[in-house]
Amino acid sequence: MKGIGIMGGTFDPIHTGHLLTAEFVRDAYGLEKVLFIPAAHSPFKLDKRVASAEDRLAMTELAVAGNPHFEASDIEMCREGVSYTSDTIALLAERFGPEVPLYFITGADAINDLPDWHQPRELLTSCHFIAARRQGTALDMAKLRGFFGSLCDAHIHELATPELEISSTQIRGRIREGRSIRYMVPESVETYIRKEGLYR
Repeated sequence: MKGIGIMGGTFDPIHTGHLLTAEFVRDAYGLEKVLFIPAAHSPFKLDKRVASAEDRLAMTELAVAGNPHFEASDIEMCREGVSYTSDTIALLAERFGPEVPLYFITGADAINDLPDWHQPRELLTSCHFIAARRQGTALDMAKLRGFFGSLCDAHIHELATPELEISSTQIRGRIREGRSIRYMVPESVETYIRKEGLYR
């Protein structure tokens, strides 16, 4: 069975780097589709101000609209409490069934911190992790093997992805400074940001 890719994050806002990374992974692993899941209440950003869940979901929907293999999901916004990835993966595994492998797409730096995530062993058992490898950040396989053992080699994979120096933090800063974000986000997302007056 073809697998399902999962790209989670705050998406504040979603940008071209997210989309390009997801497409490279989808193509490389022959995935049926990639779900983009904005976190309602990210455990890593509980003390930070972010755009509303509704705005971030709307921007994500606009960003993925042109790709038939991409889909925005409100799965984390339909439940209360902190948006733990382990809970999301458990729900998706129940939805798609055990015969459909799940692939969580994120950066190598995030995977290096995987032992600190909520229920990390259960999470890694339930899905594969694809590390989008970028210059300057490598997987700490010694640390990961020390924590996860053989599960690490079976469920953590690396894929070289294009180097795009784009971040949501950078985009928000440019908007506050009145500078252009053209080509950093899809045109539809830029239009939404301007219309709603986000990040000013």
